[in-house]
Amino acid sequence: MVLGLGSLLGATAAYAHHSFARDYAEEKQISLEGDIVSFEYRNPHAWVYFNAADGSGVVRRFGAEWANPRRLEQQGVGATDLRPGDHIIITGAPHRSATTYNVHLKSIRRPADGWTWPDARGFRR
Repeated sequence: MVLGLGSLLGATAAYAHHSFARDYAEEKQISLEGDIVSFEYRNPHAWVYFNAADGSGVVRRFGAEWANPRRLEQQGVGATDLRPGDHIIITGAPHRSATTYNVHLKSIRRPADGWTWPDARGFRR
């Protein structure tokens, strides 16, 4: 019984921590510019939600899936570093579904003050 429960919990955790390559076209990269709606600094991954124009020029709500908060904290990114209304430029791998407006975040820049992740030396803050 205990072994069965342990196996079930392990499988659930493995499923919850998915492969980015399953959902995102990691071999591709797109750049999106827009304004933050919200920044969710939570497990298992932080998310930046923002409004930006898609490839057709239609403004859509995008989600950028980032690293987990512990890793971001180690890299100098805190829960209050990004705020609604911040104008940002995000580069990331697009979602494999053309109708899912999510990206796997690879870099983010806030032109107003030059804040970036990773920084110019490649250091992930």
